[in-house]
Amino acid sequence: MDTNCRPFMQMATVTNVSDGGIQLNGVQCRLTPGEVVDVQYNDTKAEFLVVWAGRRGSGCEGELGLQALPSQPCLWEPYLDQACEFVGQS
Repeated sequence: MDTNCRPFMQMATVTNVSDGGIQLNGVQCRLTPGEVVDVQYNDTKAEFLVVWAGRRGSGCEGELGLQALPSQPCLWEPYLDQACEFVGQS
């Protein structure tokens, strides 16, 4: 994992979304709880607080738990209706 990667842009996968935050996977940068990072989805960018980071060498390496900061835009709001419709289909 790269320890000197700021400023740095990289692709990561959102593996979980909740009202208050997200979980990312595939993060190559070593980040620590308490840091604030920018996350961009399509054309919208928002700041998140790193709450937890998978330990180096563990099965969770490269995973981050991020908390949405107040007053930041919801990155996936335009897509929530589509996701709810998809989930509701049997």
